[in-house]
Amino acid sequence: MKNLFLILLSLTLATACQTQNNKTMKPASLPNGYWSLEKSQPLIDETQTIHLTTNLSELSTGERIAIEKLLLAGNIFQRLYEKQRHPQAQSSHHILVQLDKANSSQATQNLLNLYRLYRGPIATTLENKRESFLPVDPIQPGMNLYPWKITKELIEAAVKEDATGQLREEVLDLRTVVRRVEIQDIRADIATLRKYPALKTLHPNLLGKLQALETKQGTGGIYTVPYAVAYADDLFTANQLLNEAADAINKDDWEFARYLRNKARDLLTNDYESGDASWVTGHFKNINAEIGSYETYNDELYGVKTFFAFSLLLTRQAETAALRQAIKGLQSLEDSLPYLNHKKIREDIPIGVYDVIADFGESRGINTATILPNESYLARRYGRTILLRANILREPNIFEDMTRKLTAAVGEEQAKELTLDGEFYNTVWHEVGHYLGVDRTKDGRDLGIAFEDNSSTLEELKADLVSLFVAKALHKQGYYTDAQLRSVYAAGILRVLLNNKPRRDQPHNTMQLMQWNFFMENDLLSFDQTTKTLHIHYDKYHDVAGKMLAKTLDVQFQGDKAVSEKFIDQYTTWDENLHGIVAANIRAQQKFRFRLLKYTTLGE
Repeated sequence: MKNLFLILLSLTLATACQTQNNKTMKPASLPNGYWSLEKSQPLIDETQTIHLTTNLSELSTGERIAIEKLLLAGNIFQRLYEKQRHPQAQSSHHILVQLDKANSSQATQNLLNLYRLYRGPIATTLENKRESFLPVDPIQPGMNLYPWKITKELIEAAVKEDATGQLREEVLDLRTVVRRVEIQDIRADIATLRKYPALKTLHPNLLGKLQALETKQGTGGIYTVPYAVAYADDLFTANQLLNEAADAINKDDWEFARYLRNKARDLLTNDYESGDASWVTGHFKNINAEIGSYETYNDELYGVKTFFAFSLLLTRQAETAALRQAIKGLQSLEDSLPYLNHKKIREDIPIGVYDVIADFGESRGINTATILPNESYLARRYGRTILLRANILREPNIFEDMTRKLTAAVGEEQAKELTLDGEFYNTVWHEVGHYLGVDRTKDGRDLGIAFEDNSSTLEELKADLVSLFVAKALHKQGYYTDAQLRSVYAAGILRVLLNNKPRRDQPHNTMQLMQWNFFMENDLLSFDQTTKTLHIHYDKYHDVAGKMLAKTLDVQFQGDKAVSEKFIDQYTTWDENLHGIVAANIRAQQKFRFRLLKYTTLGE
């Protein structure tokens, strides 16, 4: 690829000179491998740009300095995320930027916007297929966290050669990069440890392990290194920025400053307990931040590797206080769920309502809410924190398109039930739903280890169904009015609607289709062949949601991946005479299929 990049750079310079010498000429066509204007424009036409503005004027000088430092750290996390997903992401983006500078056109501008939208050089087409729009390799199931183009079978063969079982544990670790045993990689990792003595101290056995591997290079084996070593240069810079931000904000919010220092250390230790404990149990004032590598949605090989995210948030104080008061009494809701072996939970969940200042990496996009950390042992020890992004959840343009989508599927009369309140509360209790229910299999395994690439689908399905199941009890308690309950239920149906057949590697879309089919099978939804619309039978809602939730919780508790495969397969059929018709109606009514977020705090 290096030769290709050099050729493209040469083409760039030649194009620039040609344009300068003859400005009346039409812009030259893009080199091979770049999408043409004709191919990129349909996606751009379906993309809505949303500008998020956050008022920081009331913050102190120290808080604003801290934000400046944290935004710089966020940019590092954005680069790391793109690198994790594709080895040619950054180099291909650099060449695209140069092409645009030399001979800017609508075609190059479109491609830059697509790179921003998809956070890399691979687009999702209008037909829900993934294609590269820049001259790079096709996407791989393991992304760039496993040897590029390696198969799961080859990894399993290498793991079986290790009688100790340690290599399997390292491969399935949340925050390791898997490499082939090749001399150039081994020596580069050794050089990193020597460059940063702190890493040798924090990972005391790693140098000896790498040195022993030098004699085994070329044997077809694999080894792992922690993210702290694989991304050392960037993470040491991020560490420094987090500490500088902590110094700046210490007088205004010493608890947040301590969290930043703990998290800075986590990035180097590869162990997040210190930072996550101070995050979940801390009482911060005006600013909060998600910092680290948590979600596994992009790992299509084993479903265990986490991807970097950075989210900087401004607290809505009054709304946060009111919401925390409103959700007390969670243990009774946990005990009401349709499964045995209920767990004891923390009732005072650190939940907050925020305005997004800026998102980076995995968290960038129309991300309405987050609950972290995901590791079950950390959740048991410290609980989890829930971050609700109000300026996205309540963005009027987004809600308008949601209403249009629901109307296309169920008709105008039933779509009137949907309100911003319903969507907001459905999201709140989806996130709480992650905290409730099964978090380990009956034999004590983490769900991610037990179900691998199916774990995210099952977990998102559980959270959706918990939100719908507890709604009746919340209504009985007076938490929901009659109208709010109806709106939450309407939002639950909006949630399952799809405008394209999902791919199996899309956890959210897959579990949405599962609900759609289960709801049809159990008469919560019916399809009118005359009007070509769905109809919601609200009287069946609680029982049907509870029935599917019971099945989902049982599958999680049993911990059998083969059973989970059967469950997912059973409810992911796609009928063009049903799903296809509704999806086509949605596509015809929706103004936009994609949304590109930009942040005024980043000067966008």
